[in-house]
Amino acid sequence: MAREAGISDKQLRHREVVRLSRDTYAPAALTGALRTRLPAVLLTAPPGAVVSHATAAALWGIEIPFQPQPDERADLTVAPGSRAESRADRRIHRSDLLPEDVTRRASLPVTTPARTWRDLAGVLQPPALLAVTDQLLDGLCTRAELERQMARRPKGRGCARARAVLPIADRRSESPMESVLRWLIHEAGSPMPDLQVDVHSDGGSFVGRADFLWRDRRVLVEFDGDHHRERSTFVKDLRRQNGLVAAGWTILRFSSADVVGRPAYVIATIRRALR
Repeated sequence: MAREAGISDKQLRHREVVRLSRDTYAPAALTGALRTRLPAVLLTAPPGAVVSHATAAALWGIEIPFQPQPDERADLTVAPGSRAESRADRRIHRSDLLPEDVTRRASLPVTTPARTWRDLAGVLQPPALLAVTDQLLDGLCTRAELERQMARRPKGRGCARARAVLPIADRRSESPMESVLRWLIHEAGSPMPDLQVDVHSDGGSFVGRADFLWRDRRVLVEFDGDHHRERSTFVKDLRRQNGLVAAGWTILRFSSADVVGRPAYVIATIRRALR
């Protein structure tokens, strides 16, 4: 909301209202909610401002790995000639937007999933961009739509990353960190695995499902997220692993601490297993 004439900042604080920017305030209890803060930010934004980049990704339900926390600023794209400036509550980007680049979500103007992807290609590194791409392809947009965005903006910031990531994007990835691990495998030049494959014993009975699988090498890799620490999941994992080992598979399991903190170790271990 905009500040009422004649009401001071001190009086607003007594009303449990906090200041988002020079002219914009919101109830303190709601300032942490993205969809609550954005209308207040847009209220004082230039006409035609559109929610974009990481903020648009959040509205589309896309998780971006490696994002610094916390960053409460909203990403807004405005026309190239706009005099709008970044503030404590907003990060301004200047770019041309075609009508087909903009839609509405939660009653807010926001870049389409495909345009959001092309914008993020300019600010994300390949592992994070692959994670975003995998999620977008899982029902939010098509590969053809992403290719059209590349064709419209074939040069400039992010074009090389977009071209590198799109060919290996796969909607079957089940978590952003699985996507990051797959980028490490790709970047290392190792053979690419099949994803989310059901594994059966020689007798045909179902043994388990593999995140990454190299069938000809009888090697499979699992990424263990936080939910694997739960007791019921842990017990299930042990029984599943025993079944896979008994069926003749080599199993490697990695956590986010490995993928993020020890990527060279992860790749070296996979390479040894594949040999």
